[in-house]
Amino acid sequence: MNVKRGSTTFLKVIIFLAGIAVLAMCIWLPQIAVKDARVHPDTAYFVIPFLVCTYGFCIAFSVALYQAYKLLTYIEKNNAFSELSFKSLKIIKKCAFTVIILILIAIVSLRVLAIVTVSDDAAGPTSLCLMGILATSIFAAIVDTLQKPLKNALDIK
Repeated sequence: MNVKRGSTTFLKVIIFLAGIAVLAMCIWLPQIAVKDARVHPDTAYFVIPFLVCTYGFCIAFSVALYQAYKLLTYIEKNNAFSELSFKSLKIIKKCAFTVIILILIAIVSLRVLAIVTVSDDAAGPTSLCLMGILATSIFAAIVDTLQKPLKNALDIK
């Protein structure tokens, strides 16, 4: 097995493990939300925006993982500079922007929850959300940087 195949196989395993983690989160998330709603019945209606944002994040992240898996398959088959690779990178970038929008919606929900329940402070979760936006923005910038030379190579062909 050559080095390129070994590294793409390693990355595929990492993508698969990340997919399992997302699936586990989707399975246990409703149970956690119901427990929290029972403990805090006065703010139970905030579970719905939280679940919408979280499941939207999971769907966008899963689509991005699938496209990354497909991209690694194209690389293994020496089709790295193809239209299919370009489309995969484009979808991954759209998923990154979707995640950013969903995180912004989560920040707004957190801030509203902090205003409604005067005793709660949303500074910690808000800062974590902003760090998530920063990480996703960096990822989107990397994908955009990879997409530009690929587009130039496709235009030359």
